[in-house]
Amino acid sequence: MENNQFIPFKNATVFYRVSGQGKTVVLIHGFCEDGNIWNDIVKELKNNFQVIVPDVPGSGKSTILKNENNEVTIDDYAEAIIQVLKNESVSDCIVIGHSMGGYITLAIAEKYSEMLHSIGLLHSTAFADNEERKQSRLKSIEFIKNNGAISFLRTSLPGLFADKFTQEHNDVVEKLIDAGRSFSSEILIQYQRAMMSRPDRIAVLQKTILPVLFIVGEKDPLIPLQQSLAQCHFPSTASVHILPNSAHAGMLEESELCIDAIKSFLKNV
Repeated sequence: MENNQFIPFKNATVFYRVSGQGKTVVLIHGFCEDGNIWNDIVKELKNNFQVIVPDVPGSGKSTILKNENNEVTIDDYAEAIIQVLKNESVSDCIVIGHSMGGYITLAIAEKYSEMLHSIGLLHSTAFADNEERKQSRLKSIEFIKNNGAISFLRTSLPGLFADKFTQEHNDVVEKLIDAGRSFSSEILIQYQRAMMSRPDRIAVLQKTILPVLFIVGEKDPLIPLQQSLAQCHFPSTASVHILPNSAHAGMLEESELCIDAIKSFLKNV
């Protein structure tokens, strides 16, 4: 049975859904996605866990969060997720984030580690953007301003997948693009700025006593393999899984391997 909830957070409304019973697992989606990206994984976990899947403010059914000068940060999104956990009276959980969701996960771990049992980073990194990545985000912002959200999604989302997957499963890519029609230019720009300004959080991994799951795409063009692996030795307890045929969307490209990695981690922790 699935329970859908809307809760207020500052000047936004945050939507989330709760499935199953047991130890709580929170799944945080990435940029240009909403909670539906986790549907296959939720199906696999809900028989043994309580799975909470929020839509980050501005995505899916959650409304956009606005601060003065629209300077919303990754930490603001993290606070929205914490509000969800408080609303569900959850004080001990596992949080797994994909890409931008991983940045949010690390922000939660930095400030609210006492609420966490373990964390997972799926195609994500604790390193801050380097100058090259920041310039790429600025170019994306200009493209969005000049061409609109859907044009940006059409040019950028195929790049999340390995070439072979795109050729063989173009329907999956097109479905993701079509689902992204709900995104406004405003929120995509807000996300880009939030990711660009996020701090380096390697110290979070170095200091944590929490077990950390890393799921890495061997063909990931956004977070290259070597950068992903460079962070894996920082936590005292780490589980590392490399998806050999995935770029930046392993939950779709190699869903069975991704699910197995998550289930194995949850079983061991």
